[in-house]
Order: sequence, then C-alpha cells, then structure tokens
Amino acid sequence: MAEHVFEQLVFHFRNGDEWTVQHDELADVWISRVTTSYGRIHGGQIQEIHPCKSFKVEILPEADHVKSSDINTGSLEMGMFGRATKYQDIEKMDLVFDAEAKKQVQIYFPFKQKDPSGLDNEYQTSKLAKNGHLYIVIDAQHTVDDEYPRI
Repeated sequence: MAEHVFEQLVFHFRNGDEWTVQHDELADVWISRVTTSYGRIHGGQIQEIHPCKSFKVEILPEADHVKSSDINTGSLEMGMFGRATKYQDIEKMDLVFDAEAKKQVQIYFPFKQKDPSGLDNEYQTSKLAKNGHLYIVIDAQHTVDDEYPRI
C-alpha cells in the first residue's frame, strides 16, 4: 500500500490571506471526522466539500514565516504566529499531497460567527507556548487549553 503523506498545509483566512506550512514545520496535526458533502460556498457552484468536526495542530517556530504573495502587509509586520493568535479567522485548509501535480483536499473547519463582522470564528483558539510552538484548535466543544493543558 502506498503512503498517503501530505507535503504541506495551506491555511486560508477569511480576509483572503494564505499561509503555507511545510510538513517538516509541523510537530503534530489532528484532523477529525472529515466527511464529504455537496453544497454552495458563498453562492458559487454546487461542489464537493470536505468539512471536519475538529482540528488541532502544533506548529514549529520555523513556520513563522511570511511569503509576501500570500498575505497583506499587516501580517508581514506581525508574522504568521502573531496573526494566528490575534485573529480567529482560519476558514479552510488545503491538505496538499503533491504540490506539482496539484493533488490536494480542501477541508472546511467548524465555524460560528463571533461578532457582527462575521470574520472571527468562536470555535478557533490559539496559543503561543514558551518553547515557541504555536497551538491552534478549531472545535465546537474544545479549546486550545482543553487539548494542550500543559502549555
């Protein structure tokens, strides 16, 4: 059986920013209960979508980089770890298995609007640990403190 190992994660933020994290920049990742559904996203075509029930990730300090083509200048100043802890607006993620062949699965995260602007997600929590690792949890029932109580 061939391994099905991903090369990178590409996080998509609700304001249009993107953040690419390579496989070797991750300490741990857990994506729970990915299903297949069909529906419209933002009034577009009916398409296959892959929502998940829960997501948690531990990202190494090496991933706190910014590609200027991915983000706006505000994120350049604060770095991606700063951006991920300041805003709770990760909407979806591409799980990229082969970047050259564009083999990927797009996964949508659980979302509940936090305020009238509609950008921030009540279900997303994040924390930067003393060791420099970034922890993110997107879950309707658990926070980053629940999942990583020792940080």
